[in-house]
Amino acid sequence: MTSQTIEGACAFAWRNYLLLHNGISENDARRSALYRYVVNLRDTGEDDFDLLQIAAVAYLKKLDELHDDRSARLAVDQILAERLESRIAQPVTSLQASNTKRRSEQHGRQIR
Repeated sequence: MTSQTIEGACAFAWRNYLLLHNGISENDARRSALYRYVVNLRDTGEDDFDLLQIAAVAYLKKLDELHDDRSARLAVDQILAERLESRIAQPVTSLQASNTKRRSEQHGRQIR
């Protein structure tokens, strides 16, 4: 995955966040926290662009709800792990299932 993918996922989430929250600065601390979260996801091996976008949006939502970076990360990691598990249940090739299961296990380890 390139840095463009990380930037794209973050930009998508941040643009939507700004549409919902008037008066927030483009340089708000939440933006850098979002970037750190998405980079961390990538560092754990997650490379699905769609999933990174979902995670980025969910992270900002949870950050607003919980007002704590660590709690928001844990909540979104749980959401992602459940989403990855549901993908395993869908009919896919054995290679796709293997890759999805690996990512799910990585997210599970991160939650603990």
